[in-house]
Amino acid sequence: MNHKFYDVKAKKAVTTAITEGKIYGDKDNPRYAVCGKTKDGRSLTCFISKADFEAFKKDGVKFAKAAKK
Repeated sequence: MNHKFYDVKAKKAVTTAITEGKIYGDKDNPRYAVCGKTKDGRSLTCFISKADFEAFKKDGVKFAKAAKK
C-alpha cells in the first residue's frame, strides 16, 4: 500500500510504500504514524488521523507502540 510522504531533504512530496505503522504518546492522547523508505534508504514518517489509522488497519498495516527514548 502506498502513501504520500513529505521528503524534507528533497523538499517535495513523494509517494512510497508503507513499511510499518507506529503509535506514539499515552493511552489518553495517542498519535498515529505510518513509516516508509525513500529509494536511497532514508526513513520517512507521516502522522495520520484516527480515521486514517482505522482504514490502514483494515487494509493490513501492522501498528506497534513506538519505543520511548
